[in-house]
Amino acid sequence: MYRVCFVCTGNICRSPMAESVFRARVTEAGLDALVEVDSAGTGGWFEGDGADPRTVTVLESAGYGQSHRARQFRASWFSGLDLVIALDAGHLRELRALAPTPEDAAKVRLLRSYDPAATAAETDVPDPYYGSLDGFELCLELVEAASAGLLDAVREAVKEHTA
Repeated sequence: MYRVCFVCTGNICRSPMAESVFRARVTEAGLDALVEVDSAGTGGWFEGDGADPRTVTVLESAGYGQSHRARQFRASWFSGLDLVIALDAGHLRELRALAPTPEDAAKVRLLRSYDPAATAAETDVPDPYYGSLDGFELCLELVEAASAGLLDAVREAVKEHTA
């Protein structure tokens, strides 16, 4: 099983959205028996809570399902993960610093690095938490734009992983 974990700050907005979208892409590609997708937050403020209602609204409006409970990312998880996807540069730095080994730190990547239209200055998926529903809709657009490239990378890694 190839394991991917999306990570944002509180695990109620961006990372559960990315988890839901990418899980749908994995299923559409017929890889759901080979790829496990989940999410977590760098902090534990919302552990056990569901996704932000605005996240749920935007996901459901776009046809995505979700059943989410927030949790905090733990350094001990690195050994069981193949890819850790940070939603912004702050998460990237925090996760790489948390990684127990250089090999674990190398598993951490930015989501937007998989979007061919994103420039070097556009590495982050902005945090929509303190804004309006528009920010959540933008978050979904950015997640969807990066998901095709991420799926291609995961598909290749799964081929190598199962070969």
